[in-house]
Amino acid sequence: MSTEIDGVGVSGDVPETPTPPPGVAVSTRGLRKTYGPTVAVEHVDLDVPEGAVLGMLGPNGSGKTTTIRMLLGLVRPTEGTATLLGRAVPDEIGHALPDVGALVEGPGFQPFLSGRDNLMRVAAAEPRLDSADLPAAVDAALERVGLAGAAGRRYRGYSLGMKQRLGLASALLVPRRLVVLDEPTNGLDPAGTRDVRALIAELHAAGVTVLVSSHLLAEVEATCTHVAVLNHGSVVAQGELDELLDSGSATLTVSTPDEERALESLRAARIAARPAPGGVSVDVTTTTPPEVVATLVRADVAVYEVQRARTGLEDLFARLTQGDHEEELP
Repeated sequence: MSTEIDGVGVSGDVPETPTPPPGVAVSTRGLRKTYGPTVAVEHVDLDVPEGAVLGMLGPNGSGKTTTIRMLLGLVRPTEGTATLLGRAVPDEIGHALPDVGALVEGPGFQPFLSGRDNLMRVAAAEPRLDSADLPAAVDAALERVGLAGAAGRRYRGYSLGMKQRLGLASALLVPRRLVVLDEPTNGLDPAGTRDVRALIAELHAAGVTVLVSSHLLAEVEATCTHVAVLNHGSVVAQGELDELLDSGSATLTVSTPDEERALESLRAARIAARPAPGGVSVDVTTTTPPEVVATLVRADVAVYEVQRARTGLEDLFARLTQGDHEEELP
């Protein structure tokens, strides 16, 4: 069987879309996209749990935006399958999109219309808004993103940050089950960035699933519950943010007033340790946290608290995307 995708003939059977795992808002299996000889996305397997805030990270050219465009039905995949809110993509995308708000590759509006008039045009295409409800929905969205005072100005006079805010408003005209944001803080000043962070937190608290593509690691670490890291078109790590950060470290921080005795007992047990503020830092590469605690207790060392030292997202990202990585995170 032969089919045509984006004008390119592809041989073989069209894969049957699998049933998405329970509790998953977005799921892909073997998702692949090529443009001639160029591979943009290479067999991406991705699961976004319902109600999660997932940060999609990756260097430029890693396939983030192409993956998002395939999920939204803007680009047909060369291979693989995807589901969006339980609907097959792209065949059933029309049933899912009313529940999806998206800002992808920056907003596109008419430059000579005002912000409000541009948003009214978008609102008129919303299947769940009656004509009588359009003005109220538009005003509420403008207020939500901090553009109420500039709603009457022409779009061409907007700053980059204001244009980004108007794009966010268009994604939030009606309640959504899933919101997809591609670089949502692009062009925003620190105050605008804080507003977006608060908006994402508000959506999360309401049970909305949020998929965020960003290069700002600090923002992802502050706002996201889950992370997927892409490199060279493939997912090299995904999962809960806390678990990924914990898994990247082999160090314990032990809070104790008996620092010297703690160091002596650990070193006598051939466990690498060094002084740390308020206690000691212990390398658990060749041991386990329970063995560290047992060693200290046997030596009558007072142990107040034990924590696994966390790898920063920046360090984790660098380790996953720079060079060849033989070890994989869960």
